[in-house]
Amino acid sequence: MKYLIELEENKHKLQLLKEKLNSIGDNLKISQLESDIKELEKEINQQEFWENQQNSSNVLTKLKRIQNKVNNYRKLENELENLESLNELLLQDEDVELAKEVLKNTAQLEHDLEKIELETLLSGKYDKNNAIITLHPGAGGTESQDWAEMLYRMYCKWATNNGFEVQELDYLEGDEAGIKSVTFLVKGENAYGYLKGENGVHRLVRISPFDSGGRRHTSFASAEVLPEITEDVQLDINPDDIKMDVYRASGAGGQKVNKTSSAVRLTHIPTGIVTACQTERSQTQNREYAMTMLKSKLLELKEKEQKEKIEDLKGVQRDIAWGSQIRSYVFCPYTLVKDHRTNYEVRKYRSGNGRQFKRIYRSIFKNNDKNLEKLFTKYNKIIYNIYKKQTI
Repeated sequence: MKYLIELEENKHKLQLLKEKLNSIGDNLKISQLESDIKELEKEINQQEFWENQQNSSNVLTKLKRIQNKVNNYRKLENELENLESLNELLLQDEDVELAKEVLKNTAQLEHDLEKIELETLLSGKYDKNNAIITLHPGAGGTESQDWAEMLYRMYCKWATNNGFEVQELDYLEGDEAGIKSVTFLVKGENAYGYLKGENGVHRLVRISPFDSGGRRHTSFASAEVLPEITEDVQLDINPDDIKMDVYRASGAGGQKVNKTSSAVRLTHIPTGIVTACQTERSQTQNREYAMTMLKSKLLELKEKEQKEKIEDLKGVQRDIAWGSQIRSYVFCPYTLVKDHRTNYEVRKYRSGNGRQFKRIYRSIFKNNDKNLEKLFTKYNKIIYNIYKKQTI
């Protein structure tokens, strides 16, 4: 009888989850997606399908994306049915260990449903695309360069933990510590949809590890997030308008990278837009990545000129300084992450005797990026609620 009340409550929860799952299925149009899979598979089986490599690649990518959506939905559907059956059996014949497992799996199912529901809300024009992120330090010199590198590690860990792949495209080290700039690609479905809200200036307040006086410093860094544009887009780019410079890559990479002019910088002369890539050994590969970034930025410019009703892909350009921040990360005199657009915050106050605060603060200094990742993960959980409110 120990878990009888909890199992009764769980039965009601499973019914609510079933209603939510059915609603998600209606939004995803699962039946239509399954029909699309059959049509795409027929197209793939055509003899002339592989003649156009660009088209075949796009079709295979689309098929994989649709299959993942359907498979994830059907998996949750089966899990829900199994949990409902087990829950009913346990109400008749209680098994303590099995009851614990059912309650645990129900909580996990609820979490998975929230995740898939968020994905249904990521329906923007480019939300499904990979994301290209560029980080620049702002006012603060070495302090801000170190902060930019902390943000870079934070995003990389978040991406890895959430099943995305990270590829570094361009990296410029700081003079003493940190980075002067970094551009990296986050690969995976809905990468841009999840990360586009990171556009803007990020502020850090902490006791500086570079200040012998142990004073509090404020640092700033900006994040620019663009979708990777891989499909054919109506962009007229005149080859004569592009200036290409080649140079030797900096940093680690071996003789091939550092002793040959493999790094590429592209400048679009009419707009002044500059992109660069130096991480690949091949100059041709670096040029392709730099061209992809240039294409994304030119598309953004085109979207603004046409005044289409979509979110700005790059956001409003602001000074990387006080008053422009979209989010603040405070490590002194308390631990706080606050998003200034939604006023949502995660806060941890100092204890009365200060000992707990010192332990927290010491751990932050030992591994800044780990703590930032945890805070960012907490913040990311409320993105679901933000999107949900925006769609009501």
